[in-house]
Amino acid sequence: MAYLAPSILSADLLKLEEQIKIVEANGADFIHVDVMDGNFVPNITFGPVIVKTLKKITKLPLDVHLMIIHPEKFIEEFAKAGASIITVHQETCPHLDRTIQQIKEFGCKAGVTINPSTPVNNLDLVLSKVDLVLIMSVNPGFGGQKFIPYSLDKIEEIRMKREMEKVDFLIEVDGGVNEQTAQPLAKAGVDVFVAGHAIFGQDDIAQACITIKKLTSSIVREI
Repeated sequence: MAYLAPSILSADLLKLEEQIKIVEANGADFIHVDVMDGNFVPNITFGPVIVKTLKKITKLPLDVHLMIIHPEKFIEEFAKAGASIITVHQETCPHLDRTIQQIKEFGCKAGVTINPSTPVNNLDLVLSKVDLVLIMSVNPGFGGQKFIPYSLDKIEEIRMKREMEKVDFLIEVDGGVNEQTAQPLAKAGVDVFVAGHAIFGQDDIAQACITIKKLTSSIVREI
């Protein structure tokens, strides 16, 4: 099955609870929270407080993506705030194996992500340890960016590694997910689709959820 993870980066924070309830009722499986520090990426967004707030208004798992330097310093705080999945960047973790272990010790699923220009092979030694691999299909920092086409090759590569090595993790994609890219991404092997502007930036949020979920579910590979 396909999992839909609307990103609150594009949500109207004045209507956050209302919009979360809409996506919750129309096919969302996770709520994606992009945490940016203004150092690793050129933007500043949310902290543990927003995760704690979301925990009060939805029963959906909270998919927290840490686009920050020194993520190991904040894992405990995000876990205690209510994160279900915590994903860190390979580029910011010199001790990635230990950071993955730390996430799991605090009771969360552990994810690892790579930027568009980072080779998939950089993840080879941790694929058996993670619950999720996130492929960035735009350069992280801002919502509404154009999809980078070679991301499809990286997704196919990580899917083949998963099959060959017989390991079990979800493949997630973040960046430029919309009605045009949804099916090619599903064919490439994506399991979890992060969509921000394509959902919260639309006049009809409910229909946007339904459309993307339908497009991805019709052909997505089963795990």
